[in-house]
Amino acid sequence: MTTTQTDFGQFISGRIDAYVAWFVTWHRFVLLPIEDPAAALASLTPAEQNEAPATDNGLPTLDKLNQLEEQLRQTLRLVLMKAQPGQPIDRDDDAAVCGKYVEIMAELRRSERAFATAASELDPLTGLRRRNSLWNELVRELGRLTRTDRGFCVAMMDIDHFKQVNDTHGHDVGDMVLRAVADQITRSLRIHDDAFRMGGEEFLICLKEADLETGAIVLERLRRRLESNPIPLPKGGVLPVTASFGLVLATQDMDAETLVKRADEALYQAKKGGRNRIVAAKRK
Repeated sequence: MTTTQTDFGQFISGRIDAYVAWFVTWHRFVLLPIEDPAAALASLTPAEQNEAPATDNGLPTLDKLNQLEEQLRQTLRLVLMKAQPGQPIDRDDDAAVCGKYVEIMAELRRSERAFATAASELDPLTGLRRRNSLWNELVRELGRLTRTDRGFCVAMMDIDHFKQVNDTHGHDVGDMVLRAVADQITRSLRIHDDAFRMGGEEFLICLKEADLETGAIVLERLRRRLESNPIPLPKGGVLPVTASFGLVLATQDMDAETLVKRADEALYQAKKGGRNRIVAAKRK
């Protein structure tokens, strides 16, 4: 998994553990008379959560969790402000606090499940989406094209001479190259584009709301980034990395398989023509 994915999973697990511990502490106060409600409020109010990692790459958002945590803080303030020194917490008030706790734990578990689902669709080496989630995405975009006539492009991308990287420098360096290339893909694409690792050194890019000209501009930005950012090697020196691209504009008479096939044919022409270039498929 990428750092962001790992951090998000650790964040959710940490919040679950923290709330379980908090709930145990709360019930100690419920069972015993509260001598100082103000002090109890200070010790029981859940701390503001640490900043969560950015939820990119399909990871779930935390907006609902933030809302529920603020509701719990407000409920605790009201309950403890009305508590009488030397008296236990009223049962109805305890029920109100417990209800908020249950809502928070349910949302944390939902986020935990959503994270597991999202992570299962991501390639653990590159952090990009896996091939198995590609077809649903293309079918969805083709359906949107039919309904709205708003175009999109697909590009097949292949790292040039990648086999030589593995043969010369070993698979650890090969993995490092794949991670670096995936990072440049993420940096170069627009926020609404998608990228998938097809396997090995091959990637598919879905360029949404794009005609061939726009798609070529985005890919050229990526091509230049790769060309101008050689990868530092562990034992010194750098490794130049380039890639070839086959670009195709989706049309309403295509299905997902045809779209990928046409992009792959254009990629073959890019490699045949000398690599480190973009070739757009001609209309048939």
